[in-house]
Amino acid sequence: MLQPTQPEPSVTKPAFNAREKLGAVLRVLIPPLLGIAAFLGIWALIAQETSNLPGPYKTWISAQALFAHPFYNNGPNDQGIGWNILYSLYRVGLGFGIAALVGIPLGFMIGRFKFLAAMTAPIISLLRPVSPLAWLPIGLLVFHRAEPASIWVIFISSIWPMVLNTAVGVRQIPQDYLNVARVLNLSEWKIFSRILFPAVVPHVLTGVRLSIGIAWLVIVAAEMLTGGVGIGFWVWDEWNNLNVAHIIIAIFVVGIVGLLLEQILVLIAKRFSYE
Repeated sequence: MLQPTQPEPSVTKPAFNAREKLGAVLRVLIPPLLGIAAFLGIWALIAQETSNLPGPYKTWISAQALFAHPFYNNGPNDQGIGWNILYSLYRVGLGFGIAALVGIPLGFMIGRFKFLAAMTAPIISLLRPVSPLAWLPIGLLVFHRAEPASIWVIFISSIWPMVLNTAVGVRQIPQDYLNVARVLNLSEWKIFSRILFPAVVPHVLTGVRLSIGIAWLVIVAAEMLTGGVGIGFWVWDEWNNLNVAHIIIAIFVVGIVGLLLEQILVLIAKRFSYE
């Protein structure tokens, strides 16, 4: 009598799943790694052909020495890169915060009231394209000091994306929502808190993301002109000392800090989504 054959246990499925996971990880990692390798290779070739331009290895050695003591303080004109970054972040945070306190409510009002939108449209259209550094002499003239002048430049440069994105978000709210609010005799505060704010939050956060990027770009240029402690002044000081490796390191630092600021705001935008 024939015995029924038992199916053999599968031993290849776990290995197949592991290969799939490994392949997925490699597909994610290989393109950026190739891009970084190509960038470093081009940098090394340019450094070989250019005198006084350090290559990736020399820059890495300088970075190790630089970040070994990032918070030393030998006086107002000789401080570690850590202090310079913190001072720049302080100025950006202050100027950007003031711009948010002014720009977001102004954007709500412009989007809500057509008369105010028509009144402010020519002013915004005229001032928004002005180069940020063109505002620096005005700040120095009014405030007589470099610190508030730098904060003023950040404020006036970063306010426009928040104003415009917030106003656009308010205008895109369906008119039916506002008609229902009018029928229910809702107060302006309830219209704001129950209808406008939840619907406009994604637009507000988009404006905030754009503004923080502009603010971080502007502070580097402003500090180069005003001096003091900050990453922009540090770059200019290293140029005067002909320390090109430190300038390259500062470029990477500025890029990394800007990327971190943007990613933090992306996480906040996902957290406060009302969709």
